[in-house]
Amino acid sequence: MAAMTGSPPTSRRSSAFWSGALGVCAIIAIIHPADADPRAVVELFTSQGCSSCPPADKIIGELSDDPSIIALSMPIDYWDYLGWKDTLADARFSARQRAYSRVRGDREVYTPQAVVNGAAHVLGSDRAGIENAIGRTVKNDTVMSVPVTMSLAGRQINVSVAASRAPAVSHGEVWICSIARAVPISIARGENRGREITYHNVVRNLLKVGDWNGSPESWTVPLENLMRDGVDGAVVYVQDGNRDKPGPMLGAAYTSLH
Repeated sequence: MAAMTGSPPTSRRSSAFWSGALGVCAIIAIIHPADADPRAVVELFTSQGCSSCPPADKIIGELSDDPSIIALSMPIDYWDYLGWKDTLADARFSARQRAYSRVRGDREVYTPQAVVNGAAHVLGSDRAGIENAIGRTVKNDTVMSVPVTMSLAGRQINVSVAASRAPAVSHGEVWICSIARAVPISIARGENRGREITYHNVVRNLLKVGDWNGSPESWTVPLENLMRDGVDGAVVYVQDGNRDKPGPMLGAAYTSLH
């Protein structure tokens, strides 16, 4: 399947985001010094029913090994009618992808699509294009300018967001998401029939932590609000705008869960 463009059917549209849970055996607390802050968040909108997507899924796996990049898979659902229902997809990822398109003012909604730092999109199977988009977006002083840390204290996760290194940045939404770092899926029907594909850093749940207003702030997230089986990592990110009008990524942190 070639890269698919245009808006999917209206009946599959959704604008809600959700809070969810992540399974926890133990959490390794990570404090990121300023010089170790990630330079990019790369979100891949992908589908098990898209034959053009496996190369992009592989690239996300490779990017996830780079400590300077937080790579996330966001499986969409609008190709489910083509013969295979994506087992990881959620309509709310589709809504997020469309929200990015509305902010940009285009109709570029396709798979595989990578959104880089909330500010640029590129074909997800184009590794060089993703790297170029990272280079372009970080030239904006506000992008990834906010230091973010996570730590574990008893049965809660502490999230801390520092003041921005860019004076113009004064607001953002803080989200925590659980991820499954490697999910092998055997696909029985559709364009990828007979293939087993591993999906990397799949977002399984997402919870809004709070609003950040430019000054150092901290929040606590009870583990019981996050618990769910099958995940082994977590990401916190601060993003300009809001759920319906997502803007540039301002900062992020990743921690492994074991």
